[in-house]
Amino acid sequence: MVTPVRWLKASFVAGAIADAIVAVLMLIPSRMGEADFRYPMGLAASLMFGWTLLLVWGYQKPVDRKGVLLLTIVVILGLMASGAYQVATGAFTFARVLPTMTICAGLMGLMGFSYFNARALNEK
Repeated sequence: MVTPVRWLKASFVAGAIADAIVAVLMLIPSRMGEADFRYPMGLAASLMFGWTLLLVWGYQKPVDRKGVLLLTIVVILGLMASGAYQVATGAFTFARVLPTMTICAGLMGLMGFSYFNARALNEK
């Protein structure tokens, strides 16, 4: 049986891995686009690396720091809203954002489940 602490740890690890991958992809010159986009992409990459470290920090004391997962869900919702806006304005096709949206939804589900599954641990 998977314990609530293991669910929390899995959430922190999954989030950290996803953030680290995205941060690295943001720094690949061919993905950074035109010169006007390189600076904002660099800023975004630094935030992604920072959030990766925040999730690693949460992993070290998952019960005490499970609130980080709720903050991460808020950030993921913002990322999804940004993708939805790009589709609504015609800048991207739905097919282009579908993989990202799917991963985001999966991470949110995992993190939300883990957080709510572990709420009783602080009451003991």
